[in-house]
Amino acid sequence: MIDMLAQLTRWLSPYFGQMSLMLMATLLVVFGDIVNKYVKQVLSPCHFVIRVVLFVLLCAFGYGALTLYGAPLVLHLIRFFPGYLQGAAFIAAFFAVGIFAERRRYM
Repeated sequence: MIDMLAQLTRWLSPYFGQMSLMLMATLLVVFGDIVNKYVKQVLSPCHFVIRVVLFVLLCAFGYGALTLYGAPLVLHLIRFFPGYLQGAAFIAAFFAVGIFAERRRYM
């Protein structure tokens, strides 16, 4: 079993950078509406122009920065797993996000 998991990690390891970016983007899609709803609630008393500017800043720079800096963090977290489990950890993370999205009725 360990050999199969190690082989999976060897197959996926050249793509860990892209996979961490994919996972971070998926997390932002699933949780982005929660963040947007909170920001909308906080900014509702503000003037229209301020709300628009802050929303654009949140979407362009906030989510962009979370994607750029969050993807290496995801990869760093995956690297905490033993070498033979890293590929399986990525796959499990994608399934966990998928299950969470299903429970939130995204699909």
